[in-house]
Amino acid sequence: MIGIFHVFMWYFLLILYMGQIKGVFGTYEPITYKTGCSLWGVIFIVAGVSMIRAARHPTQGVITFALIMNIFCIIVAVIASILTTIELSSFNSVSYRNYGQAKLGREVSRILLISYPLEFSIALAYSIFGCVGLVSVYLF
Repeated sequence: MIGIFHVFMWYFLLILYMGQIKGVFGTYEPITYKTGCSLWGVIFIVAGVSMIRAARHPTQGVITFALIMNIFCIIVAVIASILTTIELSSFNSVSYRNYGQAKLGREVSRILLISYPLEFSIALAYSIFGCVGLVSVYLF
């Protein structure tokens, strides 16, 4: 659910920033938009699907893949939080025509910054459960 929310926010930002007009001070293109930071929610979706598969068919390979995806999701959530914090800490002046779009885009970044720790904690909890699942596969 969080991953789908992130993908929709990326689509919203895409439409928002594509409508900017080149002005004297240029357009607002934050680092999170250039890197597709909110599009990384696809990784969270794949991690969730792999956890569902690991719960239904618990084999060593499937549990290992789910654990690797959750660890990768933790790394991505930390990087996205850092990039969003860097973006929100500085604001270069933009053309007055694009100020409303830049302000709305920064609000979206603030909302996404709230959801990254949630994504991190969910992936961390599932990683712990994945480790427990791997240990139980090896023991039995």
